[in-house]
Amino acid sequence: MSEKVKVVPCSGIGKVHGLLARELALKVANELCAEITETPCLAYIVTEDPEIKEKIANGKCVTIDGCPKMCAAKSVAHAGGTVAEELKILDILKYYRGIQPGDATALNDDGWKIVDETAIKVAERVQQVYEGEV
Repeated sequence: MSEKVKVVPCSGIGKVHGLLARELALKVANELCAEITETPCLAYIVTEDPEIKEKIANGKCVTIDGCPKMCAAKSVAHAGGTVAEELKILDILKYYRGIQPGDATALNDDGWKIVDETAIKVAERVQQVYEGEV
């Protein structure tokens, strides 16, 4: 059995983009790909917690960033992890122009629709990463 894929969202506190990233990661990791994924805490990655750093270094990661700063992807790479797939909420939202997904504290129905639809696509990519196709 392959090492679990790490799904790492940005923290993005205070912005709806960060909330979308977190909810998307949780939907993929806890529901759609629960057997093959785990979600390490970004704060532990940033602070280079030895246990998390070892997990990151020994597997492939899918990062989901809410803004152009790409904190999740940069932090995983800095910790020695392999970013197999780098997702950006801003790129995802291009397919949903004009839709307001909610605010920093709560998604509305449109926001949950974005999470649900995108999670299916992300789950397919995670499966490919897990199977070594990416």
